Amino acid sequence: MTILVTGAKGQLGREAVLALQADGEAFISIGRDELDFSQPAQVAEAIADYSADWVINCAAYTQVDKAEEERELAFTVNRDAARAVAEGVKRSGGHLLHVSTDFIFGGEQSRPYKESDATNPLGVYGQSKLEGEQAIREVLPEALILRTAWVYGAHGHNFVKTILRLAAEREELRVVDDQIGAPSWTSDIVKAMRVLIKNEATGTYQFSNEGVASWYDFAMEIVAGAKRAGFPVVAETIRPIPTEDFPLPAKRPAYSVMSKVKIRGMLDYQIPHWRESLYRMLKQQSGSQA
Repeated sequence: MTILVTGAKGQLGREAVLALQADGEAFISIGRDELDFSQPAQVAEAIADYSADWVINCAAYTQVDKAEEERELAFTVNRDAARAVAEGVKRSGGHLLHVSTDFIFGGEQSRPYKESDATNPLGVYGQSKLEGEQAIREVLPEALILRTAWVYGAHGHNFVKTILRLAAEREELRVVDDQIGAPSWTSDIVKAMRVLIKNEATGTYQFSNEGVASWYDFAMEIVAGAKRAGFPVVAETIRPIPTEDFPLPAKRPAYSVMSKVKIRGMLDYQIPHWRESLYRMLKQQSGSQA
């Protein structure tokens, strides 16, 4: 079996490539340099030509705030190129695993969102990802869509790496405490992907680590874990603030925790709590910096 990973230089794509490489799997990795997802007309043909058994589509426009200004580009990459990937997979007779996001939900609920719950994106990024899901379903109804949230890992830009940098520079941090979600470590996401692919799953699934947190909770644990792992930390105070005190161009859902009941039934192991996975990531990072 050959697996093609798109967006292979991003934080999730890179993690997928390293896992496949470590396990000796046959894979093809393509990044932005090899295939420009802002040019969807080229994408379908390229994907079909690779003729992979599975395509893991990690390629996406993920700059949530910048998407408010670059609306056309966000929809081109997240909707039109996603459709093109599905078209290419359909032509070659393979299978597709497409990565989506919790930002397709509006945050009105106070219980975890099920895969079947109504969507209500609050910004361009979420809307473009939702329309990407819909475009894929139109072309390839049996595609596997995996929604995840608050993604962090060793590669690329993410909240954990931002907090590590700020905690080494500032004595006080101010972090939003009224947005609730669930962090997801790239290593755990990729592990779940591999199980879904092995079982030739179809339809929509949702994955994050266990537990819930506010960004403030997450930041507190990052700093505490960083100290234990030996990172340089000068931050002594982390202050919780409301969203209105930290205005950004894109509106975020106040609550975007997703139900994992469906994917738990597929996995043959317990999903780790986000605190456990965060500390494992920090220990790995501290070791790589030693």
